Amino acid sequence: MIAQAGASFVNDLFNNFWVVLVIKAVLVLGFFLVAPLVVGYMEHKVLAHMQARLGPWYAGRFHGWAQLVADGVKFVQKEDVIPEAADRSVFSLAPAVVMIPYIVTVVVIPFSHTIYAENLDIGIFFVLAMSSVSVIGVLMAGWSSANKFSLIGALRAAAQLIAYELPLVLAAAAVVMQNGTLSLIGISESQSHVWNVAWQPIGFLIFLVASLAELTRPPFDMPVADSEIIFGAYTEYTGLKFAFFLLAEYGGIVVLSAVASVLYLGGYLGPPVVASLLPAPIWMAGKIGALSFFVIWLRATYPRLREDQLQRFSWLALVPLALLNVMVVAIVKIAVK
Repeated sequence: MIAQAGASFVNDLFNNFWVVLVIKAVLVLGFFLVAPLVVGYMEHKVLAHMQARLGPWYAGRFHGWAQLVADGVKFVQKEDVIPEAADRSVFSLAPAVVMIPYIVTVVVIPFSHTIYAENLDIGIFFVLAMSSVSVIGVLMAGWSSANKFSLIGALRAAAQLIAYELPLVLAAAAVVMQNGTLSLIGISESQSHVWNVAWQPIGFLIFLVASLAELTRPPFDMPVADSEIIFGAYTEYTGLKFAFFLLAEYGGIVVLSAVASVLYLGGYLGPPVVASLLPAPIWMAGKIGALSFFVIWLRATYPRLREDQLQRFSWLALVPLALLNVMVVAIVKIAVK
């Protein structure tokens, strides 16, 4: 009787909407706080080996695994300085506006057909909408800092978003046309036999390049070009607020790597021949790690573009290619029917 009562209590507890909501929120936040640290540590070590040096070594003793944790503690201890001429409320709110969209996006990313926080029928539409919100936080940071370098960096970020959001959306639209669904789980499941990258390799490259530009990662890091505008929109930030911007950057790498994996690499599904060898979450984590490594490798390999080169590359190369990709997918889709 006691066991039955206990089981009934547990079932009622997990069927309670608010309890489930809290558990999902904790898991999503836990993933968002841990995964970027892993990618940040990987960046330290990958860049170090590519540049023939050791990288972090002492924090945590084993190969410096706790370096980013130590950096986080350091940021917490630093003084929170706000410029006298700054708009204090906007200045303080900007880091949250940059970071929260990436946290929210994690909610719809599936790690198996049963492991996800929420399965939205318009999942990819939701993801693309959230990806364009963070630039508002960058604009807030640049404008409110009362610093000309910060404002230039923010305006560069806005121009970059306008230029690269279009090819990003067009690449995702081609995938939706091919798979016939906006659901991220539906897109993943439709690749059980052949991954979308086999049909749309150009779309995959367009999505990756546009994602790098959205994240302002090298070689598209003009909004934070330290040799030109100090550190762009983040120049006046210190302490925990600056740490939030860094967390958003690495969190963005994880999130957009996950979205690219779902759209083009089968999501949580492994290659058809060996899919059963590993659990679905392991396949998904491996793909996120591989794409994150690719993002880091580009930072160590290619120099920063000029602003005019960035704009020209998008409008004269990526946008026409993305439109051509959509047209080809539409023609093939109609021809197959």
